[in-house]
Amino acid sequence: MTPAPEAEARQQIDRLLEQAGWLVQDARAAHIHAGRGVAIREFSLATGYGFADYLLYIDGKAAGVIEAKKVGTTLTGVEVQSARYTQGLPPGLPRWHNPLPFCYESTGVETRFTNGLDPEPRSRNIFAFHRPENLAALLDATLPTLGLSGDLYGVKLAAELPQTFLARLQQMPELKIEGLWPAQITAIRNLEESLSGRSGSDQAMGLK
Repeated sequence: MTPAPEAEARQQIDRLLEQAGWLVQDARAAHIHAGRGVAIREFSLATGYGFADYLLYIDGKAAGVIEAKKVGTTLTGVEVQSARYTQGLPPGLPRWHNPLPFCYESTGVETRFTNGLDPEPRSRNIFAFHRPENLAALLDATLPTLGLSGDLYGVKLAAELPQTFLARLQQMPELKIEGLWPAQITAIRNLEESLSGRSGSDQAMGLK
C-alpha cells in the first residue's frame, strides 16, 4: 500500500538524517547515548504540547526538534507550531538550553532551519540537515557554559545572549573612514548592513 503523504515525507527525512550522521530511533526504544546525534521519532512532550515528529539529542542532551510535513506544504506557515515544541520538553530531561536552540521544518524535499541562539532568530532554507558534530561545535562555541551543570534539566541559562556569528556581526567596530573614497564608505556600510541581517554563503547551511 502506498504510504500517506506525510508518512512518505518522514521516510525521506529519516534517510536525510541518516545521511547526515544521525541515529534515527523510535521513542519506545530510544537510547540517547547511542551516538553523538540521536533523532527520536514521535516524542511525547509535556502536557499541552503534543508530540514532536523528531526530537534531536546531541551528546545526550536535547537540542532541537523537526516538524515533518507532506510535500507541498508551505513551511513558513508551520514555524509557530515547531517553535512551540522547542518549549515543551518534559521537566527533568537534560537539554542544552530552554527553549531548545534548533528548530527545523521539513517535507523531505524542502527544509527550513532556525538557530534560536541568534540575536534575532529567523528561519532559512537549507540544503541538508546539519551533522551532529557541527551543531555540537556551534553549541560549544556559543552557549555560556562556564559554571553550569552538564544536565540543565530545564533551567534557563544566563540572560546574556550567546555570541553567534550574527551576534558578532551586529557588534562590529565603527568604520574608520579616513583615506576612503565616499563610494568605498557606502559600499562597506551596505555590506555590513547586509551581513548583519543575512549572511549569504555562511547562512546557506544555517549554521551562523
